[in-house]
Amino acid sequence: MLIAKVVSSNSHTDYVARVIDPFDAAEAPSPEDHGFGTFVSIPSGPGNVVGIIYNTLLVNPEFAAYGPRLSPKPDLANFSPDYLDEQGILIGVLLVGTLQEGVPAQRVPERALAAGDSVYKLPEEDFIAFHEGEDGRTAIRYYAQVMAQAGNFAVPLLESVFERLGENAEEAEKKRLDVLRQNLSWQRTVGGGRL
Repeated sequence: MLIAKVVSSNSHTDYVARVIDPFDAAEAPSPEDHGFGTFVSIPSGPGNVVGIIYNTLLVNPEFAAYGPRLSPKPDLANFSPDYLDEQGILIGVLLVGTLQEGVPAQRVPERALAAGDSVYKLPEEDFIAFHEGEDGRTAIRYYAQVMAQAGNFAVPLLESVFERLGENAEEAEKKRLDVLRQNLSWQRTVGGGRL
């Protein structure tokens, strides 16, 4: 499902995308489709780049426009057909790897994305495939990258990933994920949030 279009970047792995709204497509994504911790896929080259939504910003240029209006908002479509509704939702996407023909690579993607690239919600089967290591165990090799780049959102972001991975994992994998979650919680508590 198409949820957004890339509009800018903060770095090679940190991108900003604008969520599709009813003016862009017949069916706009629901808030659950672009929520915190949602994994996304961006077609790039022969495969797809995989990212995680880690931030949301609301854009509302009308907020400080206190001047008089010629028409009430519901009538603008009739009286001012060139009026553009510039309100929107921007999402921060942290790139964590690639997925090419079902083969995951959890590393910084080589290719840069371009403005206008489409951002899709990653299907559940691809989410599972992306986290499956060569030995069949759960792999989260982007842990350090998230801790370094997601700022204050790093801990809750990783906790949401651990929780989602644990939902369908076998008992041994659930225990490993619980240990990682407890370690993360301990570091946050003892280190005062500085990891």
